Amino acid sequence: MKIFKGFDQLEEISNPVLTIGTFDGVHLGHQKIIEQLNEEADKIGGESVLFTFYPHPRMVLYPDNHGLKLIQTQVEKIDKLRRMGLQNVIIHPFSKEFSRLTAVEFVRDYLVNRLHVKKMVIGYDHQFGKNREGNIQFLKELSQTYDFEVKEIAAQEIDEVNISSTKIRKAIEEGEMELAASYLGEPFEFFGKVVEGQALGRELGYPTANIDIESEIKLLPKNGVYAANVLLPDGTIKEGMLNVGVRPSVDIAINDTCIEVHIFDFNGDLYGQHVTVQLLRRFRSEMKFDSLFELKEQIQQDEEDIRAYFSTQS
Repeated sequence: MKIFKGFDQLEEISNPVLTIGTFDGVHLGHQKIIEQLNEEADKIGGESVLFTFYPHPRMVLYPDNHGLKLIQTQVEKIDKLRRMGLQNVIIHPFSKEFSRLTAVEFVRDYLVNRLHVKKMVIGYDHQFGKNREGNIQFLKELSQTYDFEVKEIAAQEIDEVNISSTKIRKAIEEGEMELAASYLGEPFEFFGKVVEGQALGRELGYPTANIDIESEIKLLPKNGVYAANVLLPDGTIKEGMLNVGVRPSVDIAINDTCIEVHIFDFNGDLYGQHVTVQLLRRFRSEMKFDSLFELKEQIQQDEEDIRAYFSTQS
């Protein structure tokens, strides 16, 4: 998959078949669009293209109050798009100036004159451009002027999947990881760097990898203890148990949300390296303990429960 940051470094794409969107989560609905893009590109000897934006438009238009939480970081999204078989991604820098482009200017100046689009695959309800004035009917009219085709993804095709990024975010925020996975087509995951923590887990006999997500807008799941798969830098996948929250123990008060995972049957050093973690199932809420003894007892029970869960999945 080729990645272009805007049009300045754009290489020629053969007969581009294009869709537009944020594609947060690259969920099953998005995957259907990518499948159609690839099919349409094959028909005309072309290449599939996603035109997307970074930063997210809300971050630019409402910098002090965007309230944005995304299912995926940019790195995670690109990785999944690659796995879905998309051939090209144009990540256009979003700015206030760009937001003022009319739909006609966007299509004419960018998609036609610079990209030379041959076909667009667009959902029946998609809107774009200044004041969201561009829509499927608008594109069909412009296609006659600028000589490109438009394929509409019908309502029943999109709605039968019954998925939206909003539904997925809600499931993640409520800790319903199996529901989120059913929408995403795979478990919800995050990619982060292993950093040093308080070392309390090691003291209790349960050393943990403390993970820095390196993104302020990455959506985190509801606080609690989860069964997790951990993809290590060498490509190995290990099972583990993960805690999301403020690590409420006996005498350590930490207000910031922390993510730490105890990897079963693993003794290596991961400091400074990046790992991918998939959250499979939430087992319990965070708890406050009166003693380290009580904390360790609960961790032992968590390990027993989560190992039993994994044994039923194999």
